[in-house]
Amino acid sequence: MIDIYENLENSDHLPAISEKELSDEEVLVELKKIKEELKDRVVVLGHHYQQDDVIAFADITGDSLELARKASEVKNAEYIIFCGVHFMAETADMLTTPDQKVILPDMRAGCSMADMANRREIDLAWKYLTDCTKDKIVPITYINCTAALKSFVGENDGSICTSSNAEKIITWGLSQGEKLLFFPDQHLGRNTCFKLGIPLEDMVIYDPRLRFGGLTPEQIQKAKVILWYGFCSVHQGFNASHIKMWREKEADRTIIVHPECSFDVVQGSDLAGSTSYIINQIKAAPAGSKFAVGTEINLVNRLAQAYPHLDITSLSPYQCLCTTMYRVRPRWLLESFRSIKNGSPINIIKVDDHTKKFAMKALDQMLSIS
Repeated sequence: MIDIYENLENSDHLPAISEKELSDEEVLVELKKIKEELKDRVVVLGHHYQQDDVIAFADITGDSLELARKASEVKNAEYIIFCGVHFMAETADMLTTPDQKVILPDMRAGCSMADMANRREIDLAWKYLTDCTKDKIVPITYINCTAALKSFVGENDGSICTSSNAEKIITWGLSQGEKLLFFPDQHLGRNTCFKLGIPLEDMVIYDPRLRFGGLTPEQIQKAKVILWYGFCSVHQGFNASHIKMWREKEADRTIIVHPECSFDVVQGSDLAGSTSYIINQIKAAPAGSKFAVGTEINLVNRLAQAYPHLDITSLSPYQCLCTTMYRVRPRWLLESFRSIKNGSPINIIKVDDHTKKFAMKALDQMLSIS
């Protein structure tokens, strides 16, 4: 398999900068003009964590899986510009037609969580884990990972999950075998399994930075769930002290968090759920309701603007920003449009056929369960 991310420092992979660099205002003006010129040839997808000046040009907004599904429904557009990160664009490529091209405005827009697990590490872990126990281990991967890891799951009869359907997928996984390997996000795995009645002592963490993942064969044999050490750098920024602060300051403020937050944060909150869950809970709240939201700050600020009859603020007093998502800027979005207009599109994301075959098997498994 060819690694589409190697040699990213090569200037051919990076957004070009014009001889005369435009001001931010000029970029927005030209973007609006060129988007109108290309019209139905291009559809722009914008993830909820993008900044407002990027979302302003999105034809469709949503979380990663929702956007991928919407991309699969776009039949006429030649190009899908995905304002998100690598793994999201990969999924969109797998779900669109062969003649459509998926473009990532900045190839350096990655995901810190997805980067915490690669195929070599997973293969080594799988060999060690399966050598240590005769129990059947079912691999479950959070959708926030590379296509190569989705393919691994398909090759080993597992499933992908999202934060919305993790309970269903994990329940299915435990019906197929005695143990789970859940990666790359330890927090979603732990929070979901605990909610399903699995005690913390039945879960262990595999850390690829340590010899044998830091686990003995006895620990693996005893465990019900093996959690990869990974985490989301944004949601890792929330902690129990933030909850304590709001409880003491405003006991009537509802604390709602994403399940990528740590166990203590999820246990201390009033509500926990996916991005869509958070949005829907806030959308349905009566006027005057107050929320402290434990998720990415751009989404929190956008919700506060969309629902002025509610009091919405971040759970943390510090900005919890997805810095890799921040790499997608209007300036690079403009370069994507320019390259299409000039007939030489850049930053095309393409998943090879072998990877796609098994990644789609895992994705189809998820959809059949959900």
